[in-house]
Amino acid sequence: MAQKGLALKAGKSEVRVGEIVYVEPDLAMSHDNAGLVIKQFREIGVAKVWNPDKIVIPLDHRAPAESEKTAEAHRSIRLFVKEQGIKNFYDIKEGICHQVVIEKGHILPGELAVGTDSHTTSYGCLGALSTGIGATEMAAVWATGKIWLRVPESLKLTINGRLPLGVYAKDAILYIIGELTVEGANYKSVEFYGDTVENMSVSERFTLANLSMEMGGKFAIVPFDNVTKKYLKGRTKKTYQPIFADENAIYENEYEYNISRLEPQVACPHNVDNVKSIDEVKGIKIDQVLLGSCTNGRIDDLEIAARLLKGKKVHPDTRMLVLPGSKSIYLEALKRGIIKTFLEANCVVLNPGCGPCLGAHEGLLAKGERCLATTNRNFKGRMGSTESEVYLASPATAAATAIRGEISDPRDFLKK
Repeated sequence: MAQKGLALKAGKSEVRVGEIVYVEPDLAMSHDNAGLVIKQFREIGVAKVWNPDKIVIPLDHRAPAESEKTAEAHRSIRLFVKEQGIKNFYDIKEGICHQVVIEKGHILPGELAVGTDSHTTSYGCLGALSTGIGATEMAAVWATGKIWLRVPESLKLTINGRLPLGVYAKDAILYIIGELTVEGANYKSVEFYGDTVENMSVSERFTLANLSMEMGGKFAIVPFDNVTKKYLKGRTKKTYQPIFADENAIYENEYEYNISRLEPQVACPHNVDNVKSIDEVKGIKIDQVLLGSCTNGRIDDLEIAARLLKGKKVHPDTRMLVLPGSKSIYLEALKRGIIKTFLEANCVVLNPGCGPCLGAHEGLLAKGERCLATTNRNFKGRMGSTESEVYLASPATAAATAIRGEISDPRDFLKK
């Protein structure tokens, strides 16, 4: 799929693995780091961006500004988007960049997106090619409308079986990362197949594509189907051209997984591939639980956690933070009574954004503290002190852990 998509964008009938292609992206996304991109763009000396309609800038990482430095950066971005006529600018009120891009229909099947955030691979949930780039590369894209990419090898991941009770897309992809390791897909294009994937919602596919970056994926693609088509209905008036792999497509490697007996998974400090089954880690005391982020901050994620927390309280020695992925998700959670459930359980509901996920603000960890999060990274010092620990898990495991104050199996609550 990556070969076919890049060939299409390069205006060629075909391209080969390893070939360098020059392409114009359909979308160039930056968040708060657009301030750095602007600085690099100014140094290039071009007066106007190549296409303001293809640039999307949501402010999310340090929103609202947590420091004077960030406030200055945000101001420079606001001035720049007015100067350049960039209409697709979302100030601090809208939510996390990847969620906003998907919700607003800024990327479509078969299109190519680049973004100054590593988890730009998320847009593969719609059958798009999308990948993260650096600020200097983005400045060049803004100036010229072009970027070069090496055509990657492809991996085929087939996931079959019905997800067991208490096991979710997050558990499936954590298990796969544990098997393939954080270097298992370095600069590869990862394609997802199998009846498990076919039965997943776009939100669940988003989680797969988002976390594929954590095993090095250049692209992560779930093929377009009726699920995608239904999700896009009403989100765009543009036509789009999905891409599909040939029946005789050649992959560097193919992997098959049956998740019918998979148990809840937890990625332990300090690497995403340090994955263990819930039985190996349950009982570990947790100081903070974080539900949200671009990985698991959508309405289904919040609903899963709220189902466990309904009528219960967060353990008195544990604090639980909830980060809806976007304003629209926040509003929907209010409408369904989910936010009320969180507040009654003594959770702290934060504004849509990235804040604590990257240790920017709102929920940093002190020395010796442990956090279980539904986010995507658990590097040493990711969420505060280098002497703290971050565990990654599903929204259900997060809710169960918050109730007991220690890593807990969500199936204990779901069976009742």
